[in-house]
Amino acid sequence: MLVCKLGFVLVTSCLAVATTWIVPGAVWKDTKGQKIDAHGGGIYKQGNTFYWVGQSASTGETPYMYSSTDLLNWVPLGAQAQIQGMWRPKIARPNGKYWIYGQVNRLVQPLESSTLVGGYQAHGSGEHLPPNGYTYSDTGMFQDPNDGTWYLLTSADHNNLQINRINSDGSVGNRVNVLATGAYEAPGMFYAGGTYFLIVSGKTGWRGNPNQMFYSDSISGSWHGPYPIAPSSSNTYGSQNTFELAIKGTKRTTYIYMGDLWDSKGGPSSNYLWLPMSVDTGAKTVTLDYHSMWAVDVNTGEVSFPASKKRYEAEDAILSGRAAVTACDQCPTKRSVHRIDHESEVIFENVTGTGQPEWVSFHYTVNNPTAGDAHIYVNDQPVPLNISELNSRAGYHHTVPVQLTLKPGDTNTIRFAAMGTSDFEVFLDGIELLE
Repeated sequence: MLVCKLGFVLVTSCLAVATTWIVPGAVWKDTKGQKIDAHGGGIYKQGNTFYWVGQSASTGETPYMYSSTDLLNWVPLGAQAQIQGMWRPKIARPNGKYWIYGQVNRLVQPLESSTLVGGYQAHGSGEHLPPNGYTYSDTGMFQDPNDGTWYLLTSADHNNLQINRINSDGSVGNRVNVLATGAYEAPGMFYAGGTYFLIVSGKTGWRGNPNQMFYSDSISGSWHGPYPIAPSSSNTYGSQNTFELAIKGTKRTTYIYMGDLWDSKGGPSSNYLWLPMSVDTGAKTVTLDYHSMWAVDVNTGEVSFPASKKRYEAEDAILSGRAAVTACDQCPTKRSVHRIDHESEVIFENVTGTGQPEWVSFHYTVNNPTAGDAHIYVNDQPVPLNISELNSRAGYHHTVPVQLTLKPGDTNTIRFAAMGTSDFEVFLDGIELLE
C-alpha cells in the first residue's frame, strides 16, 4: 500500500507500507501502491499462495491477477490474456492446465494456460450454456471439496441461475442444477457441514440489493430459500456477491463473503467489501458479520480486530458554527455533536501521531448519505480530504476507518467538516486511533 504524508502542503512524501487489516469500502492498494483492480473476481489457492483474478475496469475488463500469502498484501501479476470485455473471470483447474472462465458478449469464454500466471489463450470462440444454448450474464465458480469436480455457476437466460459441470477437457458440460425461482445473478457457492450454500444477488444493475442465500443437501438437489444474509435495509452493505472463500485453518474454518462495491458504472472507482460469515449448518443460516476492520489468520483460520490506542470525544473538541453537543444513547459517553453542516466544524487538537501511516476511525452518522459528504483537514493541509473518496462506506455505517500519516507527537490537528445540500447534517461521536 502506498500512503502519502500530510504536512504543510497536501502531499509531501510517499512510502510503501504493509497492509495489516481488511477494511471494507476502503481504497485497497497493491504492494506497488496502485489501486487493486480485480472486480467481479474470485480466488484460487495453490500451496500457501492465494491468486485473485478479476476484471480490470481501467483496461477494458481484461482479466488481471494478484497474489498474496496473507489476504492482505497483494502483489500485482498483470493482465493474464490479450482479451477485453471479459466480465467476472474465475479460475478453475479441471485438468493439468489452468483455465479462466468469464463472460464475453454473453457467452462463456474459456482461457487456457499451462501455467497459473500468464500465458492464457482463448480456447474456442465462446460457448452457449447446455442444455438449451443459453447466453448468460454473471460467472461464478465452485469446486466441490467432496470429489474435486469444478462447476460453472451462471445467471442464464430466462432468469435461470444454473450450475454446469466443467468437463475434463475444459468445455462446459451438462447442467446439474438450476434455480428458477426469481431474478437472480452474481452466484457464489460454498460447502459446509454437508450442505451446499448458494449466495445470489438481485438484478438491480450497479446498485446494491439484499443478496440472498439458498441451500441444498446435494449439488443436484432441491433448493430451499431465499434467506437473507444481512439486514434488508443495508442492501448487503451496498455490495454485490462475487465469490465465497473458505479458510480451513488449524483452529477453525472461516468463510469469507467477497463482494464488490460498484460505482454507478462498474468502473475503476469501485471498491471491495469482504466480510467473515457466521455459518450455522444445523439451522442452515448464513449471516455476514460486519466489521469496519478485521483480518483472518490464514494458518489458524482465526479472525482478529484492531485494538483502540486512543480516543478523542467530539464533545471535548472545539466547535464552530451550528455544531453543538447533544444526547446520544448509543454513544460511549452518551453524548455526541450534531448539526455539523457546511458552515460548521469540529476541531480535534493535540492528536497524537507516530509519523507513520496509521488507521484513524471516524465515528459518525449522517441524515442522508446521498446529500453530502464528511471532510477532514489534517494539520495545515489546505485542501480537505473527502472521506467518502477514501472509504465508500462513509455515511452508510457509523464507523469509517481511513489511513493517515500524522506528525510524531501530540502536535496534530484534525478538523472535521461537512459539505452537501443545505439540509445535510452529520452527527459525530468521536475519532479513534487504532493499533
